[in-house]
Amino acid sequence: MASTPMDDLTCDRFLGGRLQLYQPRKGYRAGVDPVLLAASVNAQLGQSVLDMGCGAGAAALCLGARVPGLTLVGLELQPSFAALARRNSAENDIPFEVVEGDLAAMPAILKSRRFDHVIMNPPYFDRSSGTAAPDGARETALGGPTPLSAWIDAAARRLVPKGYLHLIQRADRLPEILAAARDRLGSLQLLPLIPRPGRDSQLVILRARKEGRAAFRLHAGLVMHDAPLHDGDRENYSEDIRLVLRDGAALPFPG
Repeated sequence: MASTPMDDLTCDRFLGGRLQLYQPRKGYRAGVDPVLLAASVNAQLGQSVLDMGCGAGAAALCLGARVPGLTLVGLELQPSFAALARRNSAENDIPFEVVEGDLAAMPAILKSRRFDHVIMNPPYFDRSSGTAAPDGARETALGGPTPLSAWIDAAARRLVPKGYLHLIQRADRLPEILAAARDRLGSLQLLPLIPRPGRDSQLVILRARKEGRAAFRLHAGLVMHDAPLHDGDRENYSEDIRLVLRDGAALPFPG
């Protein structure tokens, strides 16, 4: 598939400018969610990471910018996004192997491999009860046909024993996540992300471990913005979130 023309792309700064990513000007664009996902991962030098549904590479490359010496691999269904992920890898000098394919029919090159970590930001919407986005690429990213249970099953199969899964997802899909993880993963920990003080959580980050046996933990929510209301045209991220987004710090994930 031909690469996206330059005038259809933007080059966006992440981690305070430490990372610059090319993305489509229109359609699905990475925001803070993959950055927070990457910041939650407790990876260490020399470990391997698989980013399932890697898109243009935001989560994997943010993680690679924070933790040097990782073996980063991405799986991406859409060839145009896979091409962007490879380009972003080269532009930022962060090695990142990108495999094109469908997690529901795992490519042979990945079937024989196991990883210390799997990370993923699955589509947020269940299209069995919603309306598809008009843009095809955006629709695949936001509401693809593959159920969450298939994402979690594929992740569990790719993990080494005691390996970790991290995913970010809408809070209202938490029942699906917990049901899918029940027989596949253990030591589940949930970190709710709260948009502003006094608001309900809209997103959660799940940390789970293959063959883990620790009790389920629901952590206190992490507030993303200090002010209860948006106050003018300026950022008001909480200090923990600001350090993640601007300085590339790790997310304060308890435990």
